[in-house]
Amino acid sequence: MIISKSFKAPPHKSSARSSSSSVISNHQQMESHPKRQRTTRVFTRNLKRKLNRNTADAASLVKAANDEQQSLVRAIRSHIDVLNSVFSDDDEFDLEVVEDAAGDLADLAKIDENVEIIVENGAIPALVKYLESPWDSEVGGGDVPKSCEHKLEKDCAIALALIAAIQPGYQQLIVDAGAIVPTVKLLKRRCICGETTAANAVIRRAADIITNISHDNPRIKKNIRVEGGIPPLVELLNFPDDKVQRAAAGALRTVSFRNDENKTLIVELNALPTLVLMLQSSDSSVHGEAIGAIGNLVHSSPDIKKEVVRAGALQPVIGLLSSTCLETQREAALLIGQFAAPDSDCKVHIGQRGGITPLIKMLESSDEQVVEMSAFALGRLAQDAHNQAGIAHRGGIVALLNLLDVKTGTVQHNAAFALYGLADNEENVADFIKAGGIQKLQDDNFTVQPTKDCVVRTLKRLQNKIHGPVLNQLLYLMRTAEKTIKIRIALALAHLCDPKDGKLIFIDNKGGELLLELLYFSSVKQQRYSSSALYELATKATSFATEDSAPASPTQQVFLGEKFVNNPTLSDVTFLIDGKKFSAHKICLVASSDIFRAMFDGLYKERNAPNVEIPNIRLEVFELMMRYIYTGRVTIPKHLAKDLLVAADQYLLQGLKRQCEYTIAQEISLDKIPQMYELADTFNALALRRASTLFVLEHFTKLSTQLWFAKFVKRIVPEIRIYIIDILTRPVEASTPTHV
Repeated sequence: MIISKSFKAPPHKSSARSSSSSVISNHQQMESHPKRQRTTRVFTRNLKRKLNRNTADAASLVKAANDEQQSLVRAIRSHIDVLNSVFSDDDEFDLEVVEDAAGDLADLAKIDENVEIIVENGAIPALVKYLESPWDSEVGGGDVPKSCEHKLEKDCAIALALIAAIQPGYQQLIVDAGAIVPTVKLLKRRCICGETTAANAVIRRAADIITNISHDNPRIKKNIRVEGGIPPLVELLNFPDDKVQRAAAGALRTVSFRNDENKTLIVELNALPTLVLMLQSSDSSVHGEAIGAIGNLVHSSPDIKKEVVRAGALQPVIGLLSSTCLETQREAALLIGQFAAPDSDCKVHIGQRGGITPLIKMLESSDEQVVEMSAFALGRLAQDAHNQAGIAHRGGIVALLNLLDVKTGTVQHNAAFALYGLADNEENVADFIKAGGIQKLQDDNFTVQPTKDCVVRTLKRLQNKIHGPVLNQLLYLMRTAEKTIKIRIALALAHLCDPKDGKLIFIDNKGGELLLELLYFSSVKQQRYSSSALYELATKATSFATEDSAPASPTQQVFLGEKFVNNPTLSDVTFLIDGKKFSAHKICLVASSDIFRAMFDGLYKERNAPNVEIPNIRLEVFELMMRYIYTGRVTIPKHLAKDLLVAADQYLLQGLKRQCEYTIAQEISLDKIPQMYELADTFNALALRRASTLFVLEHFTKLSTQLWFAKFVKRIVPEIRIYIIDILTRPVEASTPTHV
């Protein structure tokens, strides 16, 4: 278990001065917050797991863990006791002892599991006390300190910054102990001690304290402003030492996040020009913090955003899109997206200055946050007409379509929003379709409702552009392009075209054959695309047909009415059904059916017979047929629909037959499709056949799992072809485009 190279109690004050060198802390200066170590209590937990596997060593392992834990606690308490002791500010040995204790605590604080012990034993007030070392106080109250070594203050600052990074509660404890005022004083050490290495280090650590205690804490951010912490941070942006610049920018980045008062003060102190210059630093850590600070200043602050652009930030930020640092790329893309807000006139300038190409390249990054932010920026840029063709020309459509397969909701939505913008340009429609974009958009693999709504609007935009030159271009490609492109165009046009163009596209230019071919030979996925396209094409064409699709009434114009059904009044013929009598009127029967006309007007024996026997029909079915003949309408119970269809077909009652077909069609289901086609074939039930065909196209994916379906599809493809040709050759009313 690694704790610290100086894991020992400090010597008592009475020890010889010559021995002090043996306890000097070996901790290293913190260039940036190191990766936190988690060892002490993790080690103990691992030991407990081992106990179940090796009970023989259980006692010794537990004892070793407990001894080590107790030793750690004793050492921490001993270091804190040293800090809390009273020393002479003239005794250099006292200074060395205190420095060693502070350095050891700084080392121990680098391990997460140690921090709780450090805090519980009261280290925070002791560390805060030595942010102003009594050994470094000014001589005679002047401006010159006794020493500019700053080792003690630096180690205390390191420890406090590490402690503050663990949890918000520790941030407040540090502030309550009075850390802000001495920390702000440390930020000003440059003015007192000049630009020595030691002074630079302590200034940097003071900035780290500001960063960590104010993280996500609005109250502490305000306290820092009130105590005068922001002006020295802004001044440090011009510090010659890059590490100090970086630390100051990082602190300003944190205190400005979602704090309008701090943002305003930072801008008033003229920090923007220096931050913009820092964007051009070759040190990724410097320009990374600078762009983060600018991003926080710009966020939800349109006026500051304009000032940042006027300060010349646009081109350096575009340059950082090509940074090798992923975090810098992410921040740069986010900032480009903020520059390209709806109320901004920067969108065109970003495209003109080369911002589009690196953003599209970033869509293929292995870092999901980089991808998310680049899609966000492109989404903003794509809402401007000047950028739409440029994004598509540089491969943006394909890259954005690929992101629709990503399961992260924000990535999907940013990509969908960008595609929505690109769909507004007629020049991009063919590229959308050639890339298979319509199928991607219709796959509906989207995780959140706003993305689904955005996709619907995108498809509507594309639909409104399928006319004139765009349609002509697509028809040309469907005749001349490679087979894959032809198929994608046919699939897309089935969903997007105006019904009035259906015959031109799918019969004259053979788009229908491309779709039907997929049903024969392609994969299940392609079959699903084809069936969906054919279903959309059929329903769209049927909806806009000028011909009334409602069932026709019997040929007569006047009906006797409900009261004459099975009424002997003026009856001149009696039917016998299942041995029961049913009164009727020949004039009504002859007017409604050619079969009855032949029966009573021709040479058949029934002409003069007072009673006519009707075989092979139930009374309740016959009564429904008579009710239709007498009134022109009838409510058909589903359980009698098939028997009534047989009767209507037998007596050539076409209107009743069609009503029966529609009633039967309501019972179509996955397992009844073969029977429905057989019934339609037997009685030439055209409406039932069409309804069955539509059902097959609509539910193709589910039906494809049935063992019998593969052969069945090949058998009904000719039926589908006839149906599609029939509906596409009907006169249709032109649809009215809806512009988005």
